[in-house]
Amino acid sequence: MPKATTIPDAFPPEFAGQKVLVTGAGGFVGSHLVERLLLSGAKVRAFVHYNSRGSWGHLDRSPIALDHDGLEVVAGDIRDPFMMRSAVADCDVVFHLAALIAIPFSYIAPQSYVETNITGTLNVLEACRSCGVSKMVHTSTSETYGTARYVPIDEAHPLQGQSPYAATKIAADKLAESYFCSFDLPVATIRPFNTFGPRQSARAVIPTIISQILAGRKSIALGSLSPVRDFTYVKDTVEGFIAVAKAPASVGQVVNVGSGAGVTIGALVAMIQQHLGTSVEIVEDQARVRPGNSEVMNLICGNAKAADLTGWRPRYDLPTGLAETIAFISANQDQYKPHVYNV
Repeated sequence: MPKATTIPDAFPPEFAGQKVLVTGAGGFVGSHLVERLLLSGAKVRAFVHYNSRGSWGHLDRSPIALDHDGLEVVAGDIRDPFMMRSAVADCDVVFHLAALIAIPFSYIAPQSYVETNITGTLNVLEACRSCGVSKMVHTSTSETYGTARYVPIDEAHPLQGQSPYAATKIAADKLAESYFCSFDLPVATIRPFNTFGPRQSARAVIPTIISQILAGRKSIALGSLSPVRDFTYVKDTVEGFIAVAKAPASVGQVVNVGSGAGVTIGALVAMIQQHLGTSVEIVEDQARVRPGNSEVMNLICGNAKAADLTGWRPRYDLPTGLAETIAFISANQDQYKPHVYNV
């Protein structure tokens, strides 16, 4: 079994002396970004979703966050404009990651996606405008492109709201664009493709496959096996956030971040089985299959703009990222419920 991911002792001090806000800091990508910022000298205000348990999400298990004197954790809700004004105050840079992201749940509770992804983003934008931040990085998603009209998908590709989730993210992206055009807010939009890696929940397909196989199941339940996805390792995605934040030319721009390589879900299952040295039967679970017109069939990132504007390029291939992800899930199987469909 491969070794679990290790975090280096330090990065170049790109953010030394700066106070940085990360919304969605307790999430999968957000927690990795917080660690990366702390290790590069930033004073990080980590905004996590308030809950009565006092949980900071993935930051509770972060190898460095709990003991780092550069971390300030604030619990709240981005739907509250007053809370966001307070959270943004005195910050130099804002990374806005907080969102509802599960596509299946957006079919069930679309209004909650409007309130969080659209109104919440409006609150962050207005707070950044009022407080005069030097840079805001807004997080989009490759789902805003819908099924590809051509591949690789560049930033000029039409936007298509094929799920309530995608529609709310398109609206949030356009709000960010409007604040740049209308108010000269120094905001850049990063559009990651399918990020994966340690800490990702079984809501996503890679942890779903791995956790079911590691639980000893001889058959695993999945949705459609034919969609093509561009799986990008979380370390590469985080470096994309850093690169977009640092690049002056990214202001007012949308920047794709993805590996540039596509794989079907069926081929992905085969890769994971080969890595684990096992064979399982795949059972199509209709509950996991999207409605026909909502399924996005082909997402492959065109990442030339990221390279041109920021110098960012992916460094991790899919097998390397899978090895680290398998190691994490194997060591943390108590965090997963392979018998439950995580919507």
